Amino acid sequence: MQINHPETLSAVTAAFYRYEQALITNDIPVLDALFWHDERTVRLGAGENLYGIDAIRDFRAARPSAGLMRALSNTVITTFGDDYAVCSTEFTREGSAHIGRQQQTWVKHAEGWRIVAAHVSVMR
Repeated sequence: MQINHPETLSAVTAAFYRYEQALITNDIPVLDALFWHDERTVRLGAGENLYGIDAIRDFRAARPSAGLMRALSNTVITTFGDDYAVCSTEFTREGSAHIGRQQQTWVKHAEGWRIVAAHVSVMR
């Protein structure tokens, strides 16, 4: 297995930053497109545990769209082979001293790279 094959790493990095842009602009269709559309998809959030794509979609639809800007730091993207990756990052929001953490597991599907599991938490 090759770790961080340049083409695979480039593709996952592009998907990760596409997700980030969609997140801060509340682009729900792109956010939805980048998650695996399956009942086994999991997103453990700072204040919610979401099991299945329907729960994730419901959360996105109800989430406030203000105050989404954030700055990323310590981003680490690692690919394993050509169809599996883990993306980890920290984030901060203006006006808050708290550090957020986000980790995503990405898998390459026929339709492209999709998040199959995600975790978001805030250090207090």
